[in-house]
Amino acid sequence: MDERGGVIPPRQGRPPQRPDSRQVTRRRLLALGVLLLLLGGLGWLAVAAIGGGSDTASLPPTTSSSTLLYRTVTKTTATGTVETVIAMAKPFHIVFPEGFTRDLMAARVAAVAKIARRERHARTRLAKRTYLRATRAPHVPLCFHAGAKVPSIEGFLFPATFEFFRQTTSAELVAEQLDAFCQNWQKLDLTYARSKHLTPYDVLIIASMVEKETLSPDERQLVAAVIYNRLHARMPLGIDATLRYGLNIPPTESIHQSQLESDSPYNTRKLLGLPPTPIASPGLASMQAAAHPAHVNYLYFVRKPDKKHHFFTASYKAFQDYANAHGYGGP
Repeated sequence: MDERGGVIPPRQGRPPQRPDSRQVTRRRLLALGVLLLLLGGLGWLAVAAIGGGSDTASLPPTTSSSTLLYRTVTKTTATGTVETVIAMAKPFHIVFPEGFTRDLMAARVAAVAKIARRERHARTRLAKRTYLRATRAPHVPLCFHAGAKVPSIEGFLFPATFEFFRQTTSAELVAEQLDAFCQNWQKLDLTYARSKHLTPYDVLIIASMVEKETLSPDERQLVAAVIYNRLHARMPLGIDATLRYGLNIPPTESIHQSQLESDSPYNTRKLLGLPPTPIASPGLASMQAAAHPAHVNYLYFVRKPDKKHHFFTASYKAFQDYANAHGYGGP
């Protein structure tokens, strides 16, 4: 027959065989591996097209803290189905240490966003202003306590390491913190605290004080015990960390006598009971200590000269003698 210009005539003989599905899969995996190997040291988006055929679908990203993230997207064109592997940037990380307040977390957001711009030339959506806005309302996580009303979100912003991307918003980061709070809070048994007529919010407040007052892990339950015992004895708690929080006194500054006489609701040297809100975000260990204090009769503690450990006692005289011997007071 006549050949038409621009049309390839059919070949004579047996038509070529198409690769089976296993061969297609192996080729795709091989191409994906080569792609990720080439892009492993980069933090930018890259696209590679791999031939193949499948129904149109969008697969969720595969996450990993040590490799590039990637996702597979397929689309049907006039000439067939094309499968595209999109290698995305490595995630950024933000660390909120235990004992951070909402304001400190907002400052950390600003610092990390600045580092992202300087080191990876990436302008993220996270910002101090938007983080403060996202944490302004007193959100109560669904896992916490049905019908609970709290005056502040302080204490619920769980301290941990979180991953985020350029498009992550402050509201999304806060949602992750609240989810992390629930994952840890649900591990607590509040039976003992309830037997002492303490609410879940009381336990969270106590946990925040334990977090701010302890540097040595083995003292958490002892500090919690002092708080429980003083509440039972109707004694002022005498926790300076609460006054520092209420009056925004930096830890590097001494507390003045006028501040000790303040009527701030966070002045636990002067007022009975717990402060109105948590004073920081406690980690799981401090939450557990607040729910399960040590069974001791201690009412006093004062910091030892190593500035890490405390001297605990049930005797006011022993407390005063120790404090005077080392030149400072305590709760």
